[in-house]
Order: sequence, then structure tokens, then C-alpha cells
Amino acid sequence: MNGNKRIVLGVTGSIAAYKAADLASQLTKGGADVHVVMTNDAQKFITPLPFKTLSRNPVIIDLYDEEEGWKPTHIRLADEAQLLLIAPATANVIAKLANGIADDALTCIALALNANARLIIAPAMNGKMWQHPATQHNVATLKSRGAEFIGPEEGMLSCGYEGIGRLWKIEEIAAHALSHLK
Repeated sequence: MNGNKRIVLGVTGSIAAYKAADLASQLTKGGADVHVVMTNDAQKFITPLPFKTLSRNPVIIDLYDEEEGWKPTHIRLADEAQLLLIAPATANVIAKLANGIADDALTCIALALNANARLIIAPAMNGKMWQHPATQHNVATLKSRGAEFIGPEEGMLSCGYEGIGRLWKIEEIAAHALSHLK
């Protein structure tokens, strides 16, 4: 895979986490070198195995997962990433990013992300959580720092409500992410 097309795909604890496996596949087929980082909560919805198989790379599930060599994996990925794509992104991870909390591999990578890399966030959560003033404040904070948001969209939510909060269409997230690698 092309090293200058490296995407770190962050997967968080949303019911939409299972859709991220298709996203990893589409990004890989699109020529990206995809490295998946899963939060502990994401692993409640999907295991690392599909991501390892579809991305053809090890999956980072812990801050202390180390490969060969001396450099910590989360720092190496932060240095080498052209794009950090978090899909799905929960209200929790958005709050952590906005407040500089780095208590897992994903948030450490985000905080250490190289200055040339882009951050794209694709939220997925209950509509009331998305529209809550705290979440909207955190989104505004991240946008002011250059983060880009794609979605959420409206539709039937897994909680039974109809409204905003659904993960954006996987094909559109993949196309948008890959367009930043050209």
C-alpha cells in the first residue's frame, strides 16, 4: 500500500460501529493504507478481526499495543497519517477531542496528529445527544481547530427515534476521505 495514502480509521462505541468494517474495506479498495484503532466501547459492537482482515493491517485496541521497533505505535501512526477519520464518532469521543483528553489509543493519536494531517469526524448518536448544547459546543470547538464533520444524517435511529443522528452513508464517507488523499 502507498504510505502517503495512510488513513487512521477510529471506530468508537456506537451501534454504527459494524458499518465501519465496510468503510475500512472501501478505503482499502480505494488504495488507502488503512490502520484501524478501536475504542474499548467499539469492541462491544464488533470485534477487531473483520478490520484486520479488511484493512490487511493490525488493529490497535489498546494504547500499549506495540509492534516491533522502539517508537510507540500511537505516535508512529499520528506521525505517518495523512488523515484521521473517526467513523462512527460518539458524543463521548467528540467531547474528549474537544477537551484534549487522551486516555486511549484513539484520543492519543488525535492529540499527537501531525500538523499536515486532516481530521474528519462522522458522528453517530441519539439525536438528543447530537443536539445537546454541550455536544454542539464541542463540535464548534473542533471545527474552529480545523476538524471537518460529515453528517450526521436524519432517519430511523437504533434507539427507536426518528431524527438526526445516523451515521452518514458509508459510500459517501469513503469517497470524501479518499478525495483528500489525491
